[in-house]
Amino acid sequence: MNIEELKSSFLNLYGESGEPVHAFFSPGRVNLIGEHTDYNGGYVFPCALSFGTYLLGRINGTSEVRLATTNFDHRATVSLIEPFEKEGNSWINYPTGVLNEFRKVAKEIEGVDLLYSGDIPNGAGLSSSASIEMVTAFAMNQLFGFGMDRMELVKLSQRAENNFVGVNCGIMDQFASGMGATDHALFLNCDTLEYERVPLKLDGKKIIISNTNKRRGLADSKYNERRAQCEAAVDAIRKYKSIRHLSDLNLTEFQSLSHLLSDDVQLKRARHVISENGRTLAAIEALNNGDIVAFGRLMNESHDSLRDDYEVTGIELDTLVDEARKVEGTIGSRMTGAGFGGCTVSIVDENAVENFIRDVGIGYSDRTGLVADFYVAEIGDGSKQIQ
Repeated sequence: MNIEELKSSFLNLYGESGEPVHAFFSPGRVNLIGEHTDYNGGYVFPCALSFGTYLLGRINGTSEVRLATTNFDHRATVSLIEPFEKEGNSWINYPTGVLNEFRKVAKEIEGVDLLYSGDIPNGAGLSSSASIEMVTAFAMNQLFGFGMDRMELVKLSQRAENNFVGVNCGIMDQFASGMGATDHALFLNCDTLEYERVPLKLDGKKIIISNTNKRRGLADSKYNERRAQCEAAVDAIRKYKSIRHLSDLNLTEFQSLSHLLSDDVQLKRARHVISENGRTLAAIEALNNGDIVAFGRLMNESHDSLRDDYEVTGIELDTLVDEARKVEGTIGSRMTGAGFGGCTVSIVDENAVENFIRDVGIGYSDRTGLVADFYVAEIGDGSKQIQ
């Protein structure tokens, strides 16, 4: 992203003033393993990407926040005098939700001009929404000297998505966007928020993100439905064993209690979450032992569980994974994100990357009629100020 060009667009839009223009960035993320475990109090293993959302901001001396983006034509002006209101399914809701959460903790925003520009593929499931939320929170914290730490901003951004946007997401996406570090993944306990930055030792291997180019909208997907099903399973088990989350159980314990779930759908949802939590712990151990083959096998098992038990994949994601596994040099491949479209993540021998992109692309198009996009991922930093 050329910041000087973006600054020129900002000045063309909002004009000159005596106030400085500041630039900020928050990345998207890809989750290597640990899917749909975050809101179940489990473990996840995401990393921040080198692409994300850029934000230019300048205090404007009014009682209004003016919002625009280079990605869409729609702009908005939000009054700071009146209550914030949701605007349909517009992108405006993500930053407005963050402003609303600052207001709740008595951090009053002043008038500010904001120009966003994202290079995350929209609707790909790489957390463009969390990236927008985190860059807004980080920028407001810096511009107005609120003095909040990163973890507070992560939590605030998650609340914005839960309370204002209306998506009952866990904390992983905002956490990865805010806390990421170059060449490291984040091993996060979503219950306690204890975390460790783990070096990604992928000597001779590359992470490839494959985009189905099937658009998906998280708020109108079945994401909230899956969360409700998990909560119902907890309620059923809690009558006999004191648990707060499904992730409080290991697979052996769950098997001894599974008869309590008379609803077969709840049984399958719970089995995925609990087995996925175990796979994530095993994957970290494999990575620490330098056993990337075992890590890849666990990625494969993760996808199969998301397909069969959690039922959030679909023909496009399944086809990309199926075609990836056919390519010699693919270590592991799975869907990443909420599902219902979006992307897969694969670990591939670096000398097989060209064949992977060619063969998976052809196979996917032949079988679905869609054209996939591929990104060789670079692992980047979390939220930061650029200028």
